[in-house]
Amino acid sequence: MIKRFIRRVFGLRQDAAQRSPRSKHGLPREAISHGALKVCDVLQDAGFAAYVVGGAVRDLLLGIEPKDFDVATDARPEEIKPLFRRALIIGRRFRLVHVMVGRETVETSTFRAAGNDTTDAAAGEARRLHDEHGRVLRDNVFGTMAEDARRRDFTVNALYFDPASEMIVDYHGGLADLKKRVLRVIGDPAMRYREDPVRMLRAVRLAAKLGLTIDPATRAPIRRLAPLMERVPPARLFDEMLKLLLSGHASACLRQLRDEGLHHGVLPLLDVILEQPLGERFVTLALAQTDERVRTDRPVSPAFLFAALLWHEVLATWRAREKRGERAIPALEAAMDNVLDAQCEKLAITRRLTATMREIWSMQPRFEQRSNIRAQRLLEAPRFRMAYDFLALRAASGEVPAELETWWRAFQNAEPATRKAMLMPETAPKKKRRRRRRKKPASAGGAAESA
Repeated sequence: MIKRFIRRVFGLRQDAAQRSPRSKHGLPREAISHGALKVCDVLQDAGFAAYVVGGAVRDLLLGIEPKDFDVATDARPEEIKPLFRRALIIGRRFRLVHVMVGRETVETSTFRAAGNDTTDAAAGEARRLHDEHGRVLRDNVFGTMAEDARRRDFTVNALYFDPASEMIVDYHGGLADLKKRVLRVIGDPAMRYREDPVRMLRAVRLAAKLGLTIDPATRAPIRRLAPLMERVPPARLFDEMLKLLLSGHASACLRQLRDEGLHHGVLPLLDVILEQPLGERFVTLALAQTDERVRTDRPVSPAFLFAALLWHEVLATWRAREKRGERAIPALEAAMDNVLDAQCEKLAITRRLTATMREIWSMQPRFEQRSNIRAQRLLEAPRFRMAYDFLALRAASGEVPAELETWWRAFQNAEPATRKAMLMPETAPKKKRRRRRRKKPASAGGAAESA
């Protein structure tokens, strides 16, 4: 404690790392993917340091299978690329290399430092830009492994595994935090959140996903700094929100988002939705179904999930417009426009997703129509199955009668003859065709007179 205080006062650096052999951490080389092993081996054979780093190491230590593997090295991007047959330098804010090994893409980054960690501060600041709120806009300052560890977000993500020696290098007590199941930010939490407000979202997502408790000092500034989320680019916010919703722990994540006061900057309408009894039950069921599909490796549609999250705001706006005397379908179209416009200001939901969301929503009134032609046309619609699943969710939450979902479930699985028997009579009477009067032919006398 005293040593840490002295270092903080005098600006001394603590670059000493804890190095743990396999006998202590139990992580073997064989647990690393083929692609990541090859990247590390090639870089090390060329005389560079190379480590598997970040979430892959963390997940393996927790007994979770990683989705991807990242490599960190002291080689510069222009030194990495020539060593591999298929490699591409990408990124503006962070320049790194994507190395393709078979079907696997290994993200390979050079050790980085914060701007004030470079020996040439002026050059460092020229390459490291901040906005007026402290958010990092560009960061291409290369540094040492210790500096790279210091600029990572959480201690459990700053673990470096050397496949050659099977040693884990730990600068910030990440191994101890994993054992205690604590999520702790590296450095001053408020400063780190100002550098990148998305770290607040990541804290919530990782804590829920990994079953970790957010360290009190890490949690303390979140509610106060939540307004910083409004300055995050909508496209980046959408990517992070998608990771959260598809983490397999979306229910826990969104509950904690609301508890921490972060939902206003991510899904501004979510707090309104969750205050409605039917809306809360509907969203809870949608998230639970999504989590179950993710955990069982079944496909999940982001469009369906966002459609579920925003449906009750669409529904409320739709009903309000109908009360003002607007016709049902134009009122629904306008409601969809209003809700999506409000959301896309904060969250850059792609056009492909919003198009699917609109189809799901616009098909809901059509389920009420179970007559011959209309039911058959709805059944043949490209998004019928997704829209039907949405209807089933509405029925399970008590929003529509269960009988409606039961009928459509039976109808889509029935034989043609059975389907015909199930169809209901037309509710609206057929319009009578107006008989056209036949014009009388002009008489000969009349023709003669006109001539």
